[in-house]
Amino acid sequence: MDFRVPDEIRAYLAELDDFIEREIAPLEREHNQYFDHRREWARTLWEEDGRPNPEWEALLAEMRRRADAAGHLRFALPKELGGRGGSNLAMAMIREHLAARGLGLHNDLQNESSVVGNFPTVHMLQAYGTAEQKAAFVEGMITGGVRMAFGLTEPDHGSDATWLETTAVRDGDAWLLNGQKRFNTGLHHATHDMIFARTSGDPGSPRGITCFIVPTDTPGFRVDFMWWTFNMPSDHAEVTLEDVRVPNSAILHQEGEGLVCAQHFVHENRIRQAASGVGAAQYCIDEAVAYARERKTWGKPLALNQAIQFPLAELHTECEMVRNLVYKTAWHLDQEHHMQVSDQVSMANYRANRLVCEAADRAMQVHGGLGYTRHKPFEHIYRHHRRYRITEGSEEIQIRKVAGHLFGFVGGRG
Repeated sequence: MDFRVPDEIRAYLAELDDFIEREIAPLEREHNQYFDHRREWARTLWEEDGRPNPEWEALLAEMRRRADAAGHLRFALPKELGGRGGSNLAMAMIREHLAARGLGLHNDLQNESSVVGNFPTVHMLQAYGTAEQKAAFVEGMITGGVRMAFGLTEPDHGSDATWLETTAVRDGDAWLLNGQKRFNTGLHHATHDMIFARTSGDPGSPRGITCFIVPTDTPGFRVDFMWWTFNMPSDHAEVTLEDVRVPNSAILHQEGEGLVCAQHFVHENRIRQAASGVGAAQYCIDEAVAYARERKTWGKPLALNQAIQFPLAELHTECEMVRNLVYKTAWHLDQEHHMQVSDQVSMANYRANRLVCEAADRAMQVHGGLGYTRHKPFEHIYRHHRRYRITEGSEEIQIRKVAGHLFGFVGGRG
């Protein structure tokens, strides 16, 4: 076993840092209102349902354009899509590295834009789309011409997604979709929405759920409002579908097999969220340590107090343990089918999400009143990563998955 970071990844991280300093940091300084204490206020159209400011999103688009021109944005995509075929292990190390740099245009938390794109829906299309679907959507999804949302959860069904109530019934050579979606991300500007609907089977059955690619301008497709969330602006919509008619060619993968697509999406996201959580946690720890060393109380550095030292030492130790779990899991994802290591993905994800929330909270505490202000980044880091303890499978659901494998109730590893 070799625990060294591969030379090619180490070199690429240095290449990324150089690109960020040359191309992205000056752009960030030019638009600093989106990154200092005004960040949430400047990014949000408060009088327009809390939607993102178009000028803010234009800045993110320019960041991605520069990253794409420099050959970084598509790093994890296959070579036929202009990428480098980056491995899951490489992506874990990159995501951690970018998050450990702190807040910035290079790796924005609020809408998950990054100089190295994540693209879970592109991976879905590449894995399960028809040749026609790939030709119609994939390149646009990378460059921004096509904006694909993901509609799985509903008003009465989140973690119990197999009980969803949205239905699709045949109508000649087409389908009619009816139902509702909640926290349907990206609907402030999405051109298409991946709608999961039951087409057969009983409630609770994993089979019989189908994924449809639905143009958002289809009659009967309605965005009701945006949910205002812990982090703003919000693109998390409440969606109603009333007799939304789509052709059979709108089905992604196979009729009744949509849950396979959803699992592919969440596993892509979970391991990379975990890596980002480790990086952000380490950033919070390092910032708290640096502040404690320079801050003097009662005539001596704050760092001399064990009440300051011990919690940070515990978090630093936890960070090292979770980092190694994330790396190991990412390596397994490169060697095996993602469903074979689903329990490890869950372990890495829920522990990393919990870790970064604890690290951000501790950094606030060490910084005292200053840590509670928006002039420091910790409240923003906390509010962003807190959602991951719910989205892509709540931590309770992920712990249940680990237990299912452990006791042999599900999977083949228990």
